[in-house]
Amino acid sequence: MTTSDIQEPPKITEEHFLDTGTGIEAETEDDGASPEIARPWNPEQIRVNTKQFSLRNALDMIEDDSLELAPDFQRGRVWKLVQKSRLIESVLLQIPLPAFYFAEDTDGYMRVVDGLQRLSTIHDFVRGGDEQGFALKGLEYLQNTVEGKRFEDLPAPWKRRIFNTQIVTHVIDPTTPPDVMYDIFKRINTGGTPLNAQEIRHCMSKDRSRTILRSMTSTAEFDAATNGMGGHIRMNDREMALRFAAFWLMGTDGYAKYAAMDPLLQRTTGMLDDANEVDDARVNALMSAFRKAMVNARLVFGDHAFRKWPLTSSWRNPINRALFETWSITLAKYDAEDLDGRKSEIVARARTLMTRDYRYLEAITSSTGDVRRVLYRFETTAKAAEAGK
Repeated sequence: MTTSDIQEPPKITEEHFLDTGTGIEAETEDDGASPEIARPWNPEQIRVNTKQFSLRNALDMIEDDSLELAPDFQRGRVWKLVQKSRLIESVLLQIPLPAFYFAEDTDGYMRVVDGLQRLSTIHDFVRGGDEQGFALKGLEYLQNTVEGKRFEDLPAPWKRRIFNTQIVTHVIDPTTPPDVMYDIFKRINTGGTPLNAQEIRHCMSKDRSRTILRSMTSTAEFDAATNGMGGHIRMNDREMALRFAAFWLMGTDGYAKYAAMDPLLQRTTGMLDDANEVDDARVNALMSAFRKAMVNARLVFGDHAFRKWPLTSSWRNPINRALFETWSITLAKYDAEDLDGRKSEIVARARTLMTRDYRYLEAITSSTGDVRRVLYRFETTAKAAEAGK
């Protein structure tokens, strides 16, 4: 092999959150790529009603489960103590809060979509008790009045001021189609630290799909294959499991139908939420295939599973989503005994692809949702998995 045989690999960039690497490679878009969403909605399908609640009403709805704060949603609770305290100070100063967005389902239950951090903070302060409650710290205007106090330490007039605070809430009607609703969420998701795509899907989804994805990413097999990615603070672990479920349930033909990752994953979430579409037996089969894929990925690639690993480098790069979906789906079809005897040949073939095949590198690096690139990386990965036969 000569130097001329080797392509200059694209620069690998890791996603960051709160100035810390997430362990996931950032996906990029080609400048000339067509937008993933190119479908104008009928304005009559968008139904958003504006309502007004007192904070007492909102907190009571949270307590009786008619308003959901997206359980196990870690991203929504990462504010530092001073940030939380100054939000409470704003309420005490009667400074109007920005509008909230809720999504209502057909049973009348609502989920917080935009404003989750603010409402979680207020709920923790007022109803959190010793476990999640906190004392105010770092106030700007009321440091001589309520600094260091918990909610139960506040004088009654201050408590009433919090309870009586009115919030403006835009409630998205359940008759709004899911894809339209998802696009609305993406458009309004601008305040604070914006939610990523999987966090939005989590807010929109029901408990069944959440439980399935959490179960998939809580397995020892997943943690071993991804070097401890389970419980990811930006829910990238859930997105990877969802991508596996999407291609396992619908295949590349299903992807070609939607021609974009967002609608495919949104559709898959809906399928997992509906036991009539994916029953418990099918879920068990999905879980079994996922565990098998994780065991096989660890067996073949070791610490480099689902990461770019060109012949020119032994560095362990961040996990690449496109590699995850293609190799996990591919390896789920093989027995460990078969792969164990061929793993060196498979690794060599895979590393060669990531070194010499620029079309393959493009397919796992930029505009990864492009149908042609999705099909190419699946086809090429399937051939690489046959190495040594």
